[in-house]
Amino acid sequence: MGTVPRYAEHLSRRTLLGALGVAGAAGTAAAVAAARSARPPDTGRARGLPTEQAERNGAGRAEGRLVYLGTFGAGITMARYGGGTLTAVGTFDGVGDPSYLALAPSGRVLYALDEQRDGTVRALAVGDRGTLHPLGRARSTGGDSPTHLSVHPGGRYLLTANYGSGSVAVHPIGADGALGERTDLVRHQGSGPDPERQRGPHAHQVLTDPRGRFVLAVDLGTDSVHSYRLDPDRGRLTPVAQARTAPGAGPRHLAFHPGGRFAYLVGELDGTLTVAGYDPVRGRLVLRDSWATLPDGVRPEERNYPAGVAVSADGRFVYVSNRGHDSVARFAVTDGGARLRLLDTVPCGGSYPRYLGLSPSGRLLFTGNQRSGTVGVFRVDPRGGELRPVGEPFATGAPVCVLPLPEEGL
Repeated sequence: MGTVPRYAEHLSRRTLLGALGVAGAAGTAAAVAAARSARPPDTGRARGLPTEQAERNGAGRAEGRLVYLGTFGAGITMARYGGGTLTAVGTFDGVGDPSYLALAPSGRVLYALDEQRDGTVRALAVGDRGTLHPLGRARSTGGDSPTHLSVHPGGRYLLTANYGSGSVAVHPIGADGALGERTDLVRHQGSGPDPERQRGPHAHQVLTDPRGRFVLAVDLGTDSVHSYRLDPDRGRLTPVAQARTAPGAGPRHLAFHPGGRFAYLVGELDGTLTVAGYDPVRGRLVLRDSWATLPDGVRPEERNYPAGVAVSADGRFVYVSNRGHDSVARFAVTDGGARLRLLDTVPCGGSYPRYLGLSPSGRLLFTGNQRSGTVGVFRVDPRGGELRPVGEPFATGAPVCVLPLPEEGL
């Protein structure tokens, strides 16, 4: 298996897929290339599976709940999950590289970014059976290669992190869910010690804290997490605080403990998970101890880059995806959220798990395995938090985001 250059995340995603050169994903890469060469106009369209294929996959049966899969170059795949088994039901191909997705609080609008040099975000109305339809026009993020977006809890603003240009964009959301013109664009400043990945700022995630008071932006390029206050009337961000990690940590994503007093920050470049204390009144993070995301003595064939992080609803476990080791690490949370203990790692169900997340019920965990073109599905033990794979990994084109809607009957 070829290695991914350390600077690969800074490349356009088209260049990245070409650089991977992974034999096991040759079919997926060919499908992605074909999808890109035939990229549709901006309006987009939803495609269901051919009838014969749908029947063969069980798509005609209304089993399970809906899940949307964001990809590089293969559109948004729509599938159903019942008991953990995924069944494809269609594709929306109106977004070139929909590498991250977010749902409106109403559940009736899906927001997707397009991870291009000239980044855009767009709103998609969720119709019957989960079909997607363009809602309004695509809007510029004002930056290069957006990698993450989230809906502010009030439902009035969409927040987007532009990785390539190290900035955070704000778009207003109309009453119908459509996006308006950008109301703010905040550019980070600085760099880090890694000569390839940290030459400048690289905003990788933007989210709102559990109380909905502050917006946090994680910047891999400057080894920092920025805190902002969002003006609900003007849609503008005001800087509040900045927490700095160890030099060269390359912070990527963070997730909050349900108590709201702690957060867990993934260091992509130094292979760590760091506990941060959080002051919800002032919006300040205070970084504490760090733990390696691999067991002592484990040396994968290529450098390991942790990516996704998720916290169980009861706050007892934290999960992290390892790209390179191709595993999911399970941590026990102790001391009320202040400390961690690495329990084990399990194979991710493919190669290069860029995404990791829990279902709304917390009973399933999904991985988006970019190189292998697979989605791993795991059942979460409610007592010990152990992960057990459910069936064979689901094959699809370069999955990098998994957004499951609430499930029933699991």
